[in-house]
Amino acid sequence: MSDIRITKVTANIGARVSGVDISRPLDEESVAAVREALNVHKALVFDDVNLDDEGHQAFVRHFGDLTTAHPTVGAVEGSPNVLPVDSERGRANHWHTDVTFVLNPPQATTLRSITVPPYGGETLIASSAAAYRDLPEPLRRLADGLWAEHTNDYDYAVPDEAVDEEEAAQRAQFTSIKYRTAHPVVRVHPLTGERGLFIGGFAQRIVGLSVGESRKILDLLQSYVTRPENVLRHRWSPNQLVIFDNRITQHYAVDNYDGQPRRLHRVTLAGDVPVGVDGGKSRSVEGDAAHYTPVAAAVPAPAAREAATVAA
Repeated sequence: MSDIRITKVTANIGARVSGVDISRPLDEESVAAVREALNVHKALVFDDVNLDDEGHQAFVRHFGDLTTAHPTVGAVEGSPNVLPVDSERGRANHWHTDVTFVLNPPQATTLRSITVPPYGGETLIASSAAAYRDLPEPLRRLADGLWAEHTNDYDYAVPDEAVDEEEAAQRAQFTSIKYRTAHPVVRVHPLTGERGLFIGGFAQRIVGLSVGESRKILDLLQSYVTRPENVLRHRWSPNQLVIFDNRITQHYAVDNYDGQPRRLHRVTLAGDVPVGVDGGKSRSVEGDAAHYTPVAAAVPAPAAREAATVAA
């Protein structure tokens, strides 16, 4: 525990973690230190992790129950909790928070590098807490009272004739069970009390407004999330693991590697039901995700007796 070192990557998001071997079981103090670092920095990078799928899952289980791989998309063969994020299965090159179309999206996402292209293929991770802090006071007051409907079944703004058979099949699988959930636009983090903009690509309509009106407001709020100052641009190296707090971040996989192979494995932690500024909880409108994830209790982890060293 005393050897853990946390080194900031940017002012608003991201840190590298060293001095801990996550391929081995962690003691309670180490788990608490990593959790606290995640609370503070929102995204953590571990190098030289030496993990296979089993070890990856074992590390994530230190922090809670796992979800299955995805509500509608298939898992790695023999590992129902591991999702292959493979360029051959499509590219998630849009800003989003993972699986926000269900009632209790994952609390955290972990990605482990399997195949890394020689250039490009970065993952952008944005702090929606920093975005909320950046809002002018009138916009904060507006956002605090808004709710948005998130869905996996929406218009991708791509003409049908531009979608080939493989892409159409992938889209059909992704929407094979249709989900709609109403979430607060401003989510209160259960462990830190921070407020963050809980929107992203699956947020399609502001409750009570038309689609056109919703788009203008969502685009305005989203512009604060994706400010360069609020974004970590992570360039993947072999044998890395990244964990980010899915409750208060968004991410984007950059499609800039000329179609070369790129594969990550994803394991996600079961999350709690989001809560808004007024204490209201998210509500499901369509679709049952019980097969995908249990509902986690939002109970803070015990604080580490010795805080991890923070290096500027």
